[in-house]
Amino acid sequence: MAFPVRLLNKIENAIQQSELSHRGELRFAVENTIALGRVWRGVSARQRAIEIFSQLNVWDTEENTGVLIYIMLADKEVHIIADRGIVRQVVQLQWNAIAKAMESAFFAKDFEKGSMVGIDQVSQLLAKHFPANSHNPNELSNRPVIIKH
Repeated sequence: MAFPVRLLNKIENAIQQSELSHRGELRFAVENTIALGRVWRGVSARQRAIEIFSQLNVWDTEENTGVLIYIMLADKEVHIIADRGIVRQVVQLQWNAIAKAMESAFFAKDFEKGSMVGIDQVSQLLAKHFPANSHNPNELSNRPVIIKH
């Protein structure tokens, strides 16, 4: 199993610790595969990541600083979707570089390393552009989501 409970707990703790250093809100979602009907309609993993971003209300933060790390497990494909407040500060190429680092670890079947690298690198960008201040509520759940069909 790529994401056993032990790893999900570690991811949750890493997100919780990460959010102490910035005003962003991280969500982490893993989906085994895109449903066949969506594939037939031409839905890509990136489009699916955007759907999940909306379904998990990652866009619904006070400063528009939500970030979704989405993993399409079947293809070991990673997409990082950032809310509009972050897009003004961090370019997509930076997110793509983080996704590639995660994918490299996932292709080597090191899901723990890939997850921790991704959370750490996203956190560094958020801490640089959106450092924590005295008003830093936890607006979204830190628990990773496993999407099942």
